[in-house]
Amino acid sequence: MWLFSLVSQAKQYQTIGMFQHFAGLSSGIWSCPHDGYRFWDTYAQLQPFTQLPTLHAMIRSKLPDVGTTIFTIMSRLAIDHQAINLGQGFPDFDPDPRLLDLVTRAMAQGHNQYPYMPGVAPLRAAIADKVAALYEHRYDPETEITVTSGATEALMATVLAAVGSGDEVIVIEPCYDSYLPAIRLAGGTAVPVPMRAPTLNDPHYRIDWQRVRDAITPRSRLLMLNFPHNPTGAILDDSDLDALEAIVRDTGILLLADEVYEHIVFDGKPHASIARRPLLAEHAFVISSFGKTYHATGWKIGYCCAPRQLSAELRKVHQFMVFTVSSPMQFALAEFMADPKPYLELPAFYESKRKRLAEGLAGTRFKALPSPGTFFMLADYSEISRQNEADFARSLTVDYGVTVIPVSAFYRNPDAPESNHGLVRFCFAKKDTTLDAAIERLSQV
Repeated sequence: MWLFSLVSQAKQYQTIGMFQHFAGLSSGIWSCPHDGYRFWDTYAQLQPFTQLPTLHAMIRSKLPDVGTTIFTIMSRLAIDHQAINLGQGFPDFDPDPRLLDLVTRAMAQGHNQYPYMPGVAPLRAAIADKVAALYEHRYDPETEITVTSGATEALMATVLAAVGSGDEVIVIEPCYDSYLPAIRLAGGTAVPVPMRAPTLNDPHYRIDWQRVRDAITPRSRLLMLNFPHNPTGAILDDSDLDALEAIVRDTGILLLADEVYEHIVFDGKPHASIARRPLLAEHAFVISSFGKTYHATGWKIGYCCAPRQLSAELRKVHQFMVFTVSSPMQFALAEFMADPKPYLELPAFYESKRKRLAEGLAGTRFKALPSPGTFFMLADYSEISRQNEADFARSLTVDYGVTVIPVSAFYRNPDAPESNHGLVRFCFAKKDTTLDAAIERLSQV
C-alpha cells in the first residue's frame, strides 16, 4: 500500500525520472520538483527540505528583468474594476462577416492541415500584388514574402536572424515592448535613441536623424523603426525617408520596418513605407499585420517582406519557432484581399473615431496630442495630477473606471524621470458607444 501511495503522490507532483527506480527503493531520498520538498521512501508523505535546489534556481533567466507586461496588468485591472478598456490596442468589434464566412468555407474545403512553411501561395501572391500597387515595389512571393504568426513573431524572427552576440541594435524610443526582449534573446545590445518630444511650436513627436546617425558604430547591425508609430501616432514623410536613405547609403545598416499600422494614416497623407525606396527595401525586413488591418488581432497572422537573402535567414528561424500559420485563415485572407476596399477605407473609418475621442477629451482636463496615424492617441494629464504615468494609469482605472496605458511603459527604464512626461495612451479602436461611455467617465476626472 505504501508503494501505491508513493506512486500516487509521485504522479501528483509529476516527479521526473522516479518510476524506473521504484524497484530498488531502500532508504534513499527522492527529490520532488516542487520547491522545498522531498520524498522519504518509507513514508508516503512530503517533508520540508531546503537543501535541494528549486526549479527556479536551476534556470538562469535569459530575461531576468522582465515580468508581466503592462498591457496584461492593465487589462487584468480593467476586468477587476469593471473599467472601460481604452488601454490595450485591440478592437471591441468583430471583423467583416464576409471574412469570417471565408474562414468557415476554407475549413469546409479541407484546408485544415499544415500549410507550406512560408505561407500558402495565394496569400503570398496577394501580398505581393498589394505592396506593388501601393508602394511600387515588387517582391517575389516565392522567395521574399513570409507569412508569420502575427507581426510579433516576424519581429522576433527578424531579430534572431539578423542580430548576434555583441551586435548593437538602434531602437527609437518610445518603442513597442517586444523590441528590447527580442534584442536581448539574440545576444545583442539595445541602443535607444529618443524621439524629439512635442513643443509649443511643434506638437508632434519626430525622429532626430542626426542622433540616429551618431548612435551608429561599427558594431551596429540593425535599426528598428515603427511607423506609423506606437504609441505616439507619428508618421514619416519624404524628408524622413531622404534622411534614412543617406544613413543606409553611408553605413549599410539593416532595417526592421514595423509597419503594422500602414493602413491607418490620416488627413489624406500616404503611408511612407520603406518599400517605396529601392535602396531602403534592399536593406529592410518590412513587417505588417492582418490583425490590425482587418480587426482580427486574435488571429495572430502577419507577414514579412524582405530581399531573398534576408528572407532565407528569417525563414530558417521561422520554421523552428512556429513552422507555419493557420491554414484556413490564410486561404480566407488571400481571397478577401482581392478587394482592396476594406484597407483603402480604413483611414476614414478610424478618422471618425479619432475625431470622436479628440472632441470628447476637449471637454475634460486631458489635453489630446495630435495623432497622424495608428488608432492611438496620447493625452497630457498635467492639469489633473503630478503622479508618474504608471500610478496615474492605475488610479484612473480604479477610481474612475477607464483604463489607459502609461507611455513610460514604452521606454527601457519606465520609472526614470526622463521616461515620464505626464502622458497616457488611449486606444480609439472601439465602438462609438464605448468611446462615449469612456468620455463620460473621463469628464468626471
